[in-house]
Amino acid sequence: MTLLSFVVPAYRVQGYLRECLDSILEQPYRDLEVIGIDDASPDGSGEILLEYADRDPRVRPVRLAENAGLGPARNIGLDRAVGEYVWFVDGDDWLVPGCLPHVADRLVATRPDVLIVDHVRAHWNNTGTRSALRDVFPEPVGEETFRLRDRPEAVRLLHTAWNRVLRREFLLDRGLRFAPGWYEDVSFSYPALMAADRIGVLDRVCVNYRQRRTGAITRTRGDRHFEVFAQWHRVFRLMDRWGPAVAPLRPAVFERMIWHYLTVLGNGERIAAGLRPAFFAQIHADHVRFRPPGGYPVPAGVEGLKHRLVAAGRWRTFSALRDANQVAETAARVARRARRRVLPKARRAARRARDAALREYYRAELHRPLDPSLAVYAAYWYRGYSCNPAAIYAAARRLAPQVRGVWIVRRDRVASLPPGVEYVVAGSPGYYRVLARARWLVNNVNFPDFVRKRPGSVHLQTHHGTPVKVMGLDQQRYPVGAMGMNFGKLLHRVDRWDYSVSANSFSTQMWERAYPAGYTSLEVGYPRNDRLALATPQECRQVRAELGLGPDEYVVLYAPTHREHLPGWRPPFDPDRMLDALGPSGRLLMRSHYFHDRDRRPRGPAAAGGVLDVSGHDSVEDLYLAADVLVTDYSSAMFDYAVLDRPIVVYAPDWDAYRVARGVYFDLLAEPPGAVALDFPALLDVFRSGAVRGPAAEAARERFRVRFCALDDGHAAERVVRRVFLGELA
Repeated sequence: MTLLSFVVPAYRVQGYLRECLDSILEQPYRDLEVIGIDDASPDGSGEILLEYADRDPRVRPVRLAENAGLGPARNIGLDRAVGEYVWFVDGDDWLVPGCLPHVADRLVATRPDVLIVDHVRAHWNNTGTRSALRDVFPEPVGEETFRLRDRPEAVRLLHTAWNRVLRREFLLDRGLRFAPGWYEDVSFSYPALMAADRIGVLDRVCVNYRQRRTGAITRTRGDRHFEVFAQWHRVFRLMDRWGPAVAPLRPAVFERMIWHYLTVLGNGERIAAGLRPAFFAQIHADHVRFRPPGGYPVPAGVEGLKHRLVAAGRWRTFSALRDANQVAETAARVARRARRRVLPKARRAARRARDAALREYYRAELHRPLDPSLAVYAAYWYRGYSCNPAAIYAAARRLAPQVRGVWIVRRDRVASLPPGVEYVVAGSPGYYRVLARARWLVNNVNFPDFVRKRPGSVHLQTHHGTPVKVMGLDQQRYPVGAMGMNFGKLLHRVDRWDYSVSANSFSTQMWERAYPAGYTSLEVGYPRNDRLALATPQECRQVRAELGLGPDEYVVLYAPTHREHLPGWRPPFDPDRMLDALGPSGRLLMRSHYFHDRDRRPRGPAAAGGVLDVSGHDSVEDLYLAADVLVTDYSSAMFDYAVLDRPIVVYAPDWDAYRVARGVYFDLLAEPPGAVALDFPALLDVFRSGAVRGPAAEAARERFRVRFCALDDGHAAERVVRRVFLGELA
């Protein structure tokens, strides 16, 4: 028999589900199965489960025709489980590396009905908040097992399903199931503890409990939070049915019920102000209805006062106390911020002298009405006209001519703009004016922190590549590659987004995880790739001619990515030896990343023998069309170039170091777009042996294109314009 069955319900968790599944399947323990329940999720969660099942037989996906909710979905997983123990893990949480052997050893050694494991609350800023386990059990429990009546303090541990591993036959014998509705853990976890003959505690952090910025029930306002009452009523009905066997536990369970009610009521992100009196009234009614005859342990201090006000039904006094506490907390936060923001006088004076006049002008412009026809475009920190914003701009001129498009560019990049493109120079009065008054703001990076999100304005984030390396909040786990990043400010910028353009389902999933906010994902393909999808042989020949490349030359484009964690690093690459490997017709195009020294390069190509330095060429799409083969490492260029269905070679001499230091979202060596070389001699051999176009490389490229390029049909920019500028939903 399998020891462990993981039940993982999935609903709108596509940004987190891969991390959850990886955290289970990559544990140094194999005797497990994962039952993934696609609860009719409208996002890509179901496809992710199928993908994992295709490559790992331990994953068993289940697709529900209609959304059942978390509790019923878990029941379906329980019914299909074959393991001796069942662990219900939510699809947006993840296990701590290396924890599973310790869990398995404790299960085998003690055979508990319930094994409680420790957890941390994992916040967006990569900090963790410890659980109450060591407060509840200050002395290690070890391998001791107990009944709840002997250690009733165990009810003070968080009542979720995912922090405990349960013996499957115990659940079946006792008929323990999850109820429908919100707060379904309540009517499952407490009865399980009360019914268990053997409860164990593993004092080891095993679960990262993700504190989501958006999408979590605990951050969703509405009247569905009243469902918490029905869940607790189920607990007390069950206690009534079980009678004297659990009667001694009633005071401790009752105290937990009132604590839980007050926790829900006290969270302003759950109960709207207008619903709080009714919610309080129901707490009072349940206090009267379920209070144990002999009383219960009322907490001390302010919490105890809250309990007494609930018992007396005194909402006004309770509300006044709550408001007073909030005022005091707010004052304390303001004082802390003020202390953090105190700057030396010299810095403040310099900042005022530099920015005061233009920022004042910007603030004045914010009081003027939005220009209903103005769209502002920018790309790569004002480096010029390029990427997805340029493709969207061109499509908008054709499909929405009533929209006036204005580009923001640096002064030294003005000459790179195509004829007829209206622009303002970054930092000029015109720059501040259009930022303040534009209805649409389009960028493939973020606008500066001072930019305000005005009511009625629309911010469109296009991004600039499908991510191989980790991005956004995920970079917190790789601090070497995130030097100097302020993640709080990053989230402030992300909160301005209304739309996020995505090239494929994988990108959508990663953006939602890396940039958690309330924007709408537009999974439409990348607008900048429209040109590649629609390119004709004639256009390709013309581009080659403009670059000085002959029709019979064998052209290889080498375009490595930037390594933030290694400034100045250059991959081991010898152009002369590479040309030898390409043969007499070979030509080599070399393109540095824009983070390096591209802005200092001449605008035209610089030739040296068979090598052409194209770092200063404005259009990377031209280079893609001209090249017969792309050689890259971890750059998003591979996803764009794959649209052309031409050979790609991954040259990754520092793969092991890169994925540890910078972090990656998937194993590029296991799922490459073509041939792979881990050192320069191997790269030369790829070309000399013909492996660059061999059957294995062709098959890998086809799989890669199916996964990442299916939406790049030449009409992505049109889809964006119709949705964002014209308001068309279909």
